Amino acid sequence: MTKPAYGGQAVVEGVMFGGKRHSVTAIRRKNNRIDFFYLPKETRPFIQKLKKIPFLRGIIAIIESSANGAKHLNFASERYDVDPEEDEKRKEAAPAKTTVVLGVAAAGVLSFLFAKFFMTLIPVFLAELTRPFFSGDTAQILIEGAFKLLLVLSYIYLISLTPFIKRVFQYHGAEHKVINTFENGLALTVENVRSQSRLHYRCGSSFILFTVIVSVLIYTLVPTDPLWLRIIDRILLIPVVLGTSFEVLQLTNKVRHIPVLKYLGYPGLWLQLLTTKEPDDKQIEVAISSFQALLELESGDMASAAR
Repeated sequence: MTKPAYGGQAVVEGVMFGGKRHSVTAIRRKNNRIDFFYLPKETRPFIQKLKKIPFLRGIIAIIESSANGAKHLNFASERYDVDPEEDEKRKEAAPAKTTVVLGVAAAGVLSFLFAKFFMTLIPVFLAELTRPFFSGDTAQILIEGAFKLLLVLSYIYLISLTPFIKRVFQYHGAEHKVINTFENGLALTVENVRSQSRLHYRCGSSFILFTVIVSVLIYTLVPTDPLWLRIIDRILLIPVVLGTSFEVLQLTNKVRHIPVLKYLGYPGLWLQLLTTKEPDDKQIEVAISSFQALLELESGDMASAAR
């Protein structure tokens, strides 16, 4: 029997895991207590149909992931810094929950779109500066891709030097280790999780790198001159690049156990050497707690459905 494919993301002092029907975040607060945030996944028939369409399903998955992830990030960042005794006061003073959740979800999607536009258009202008020396379309596309890759790697490396992001990346490593432990059929103990790789083929970091590679290939289908047309093409092709990159990511995960084809996913794994760090035992405990809570929710739903 094939095991379900669970995903997750690192948050402030914790880890979020998502399943078919729920997502759960566990964080370790300043008083050392582990707190949880549970969020059921909304299932709309129309959206479920769209998620079955190749290329389009990637766009839907990205939007859902950005919106859902923003809610969990908001919980983690707010709850971690709050004194437990002040929790009830904050709940009483908080705005309506529905309004807050919708606002956070929208902010998460907009943040992703802003970052994507930034990472797409800045390399265009940088490459255009080299046109007096490299005027051909192929040369311009390759230079643009090189600038995009340099921008992505430089950004990730620089933020990884900060203590805050380093801890987030440690929790990212803990998330991957827990998933690998589960998929390898091992018990979810700190010792077993610690022994697993912090890299995983389905990681969003791999997706980021694939968008760079895929964009270079797709841009060969459109001209690079004049500049205004190049900019419009890049903006219009963002959904195409995202949808295609998602399919590539899924493909590399499916063939990762085939000796020759497993190397297709290696570029993404190499990037994870930057976006993940080795977690300590306390961080692993939080990741295990989050994943076990998700498994309990998912199995409970399955049991209810069977009755």
